[in-house]
Amino acid sequence: MSIQHHPDDALLSAFAGGTLDSGQHVAIATHLLACARCRNFVRTMERVGGSLLTDVPPAPMSSNAFAAVEARLGEAPPSRPVTPSLPEGETEIPGLPKFVRRYRFGRWNWVAPSVHVRPIELPEPGQTRVFLLRSGPGTRLLQHSHTGVEMTCVLAGGFSQEQGHYGPGDFDLGDESIDHHPVVDADGDCICLVAMQGELRLAGLLGRLMQPFVRL
Repeated sequence: MSIQHHPDDALLSAFAGGTLDSGQHVAIATHLLACARCRNFVRTMERVGGSLLTDVPPAPMSSNAFAAVEARLGEAPPSRPVTPSLPEGETEIPGLPKFVRRYRFGRWNWVAPSVHVRPIELPEPGQTRVFLLRSGPGTRLLQHSHTGVEMTCVLAGGFSQEQGHYGPGDFDLGDESIDHHPVVDADGDCICLVAMQGELRLAGLLGRLMQPFVRL
């Protein structure tokens, strides 16, 4: 099945321009690995950006710029502890990009019946939290919106909501204006990579009762 849902041009341009934070960058990069159409658009934006840079008039450097660079050449790079990516035996999460596997992963945590999340620790933490979301076959997630931006990339399985069906490689964007009610396909688990700012805002009486217990 071909990819039907993509980031909009503004998001792809922001990715090409390097203006997204690290969590959102991971989400867009995950989609790009699966989507040739969006990769081509990003390459075009990068070429346009490079052309614009060639037309920028040169700016004079400070008198001590070269000396400052020379002084830093002898500095040791900041060291980060080498940590394993996914534990042995869990390396076959379908659709998970190789570059994401290098990050530190937390444990799978229960959120709701048949719904679990697994946090991903990025080298440069920011406002966006990144995690894997796994939902069992036929799971009906509570209707909800968001207090911030949520980017979802489907890695395996699929789900349906008001905007259509989402399968491997598809990208979904949620924010304060989107109120959705995803239902997971009946033939298997759905695993997504999610980059999320803010919190979920659950709708309905049941949602309000569960709101204090749901933390993503």
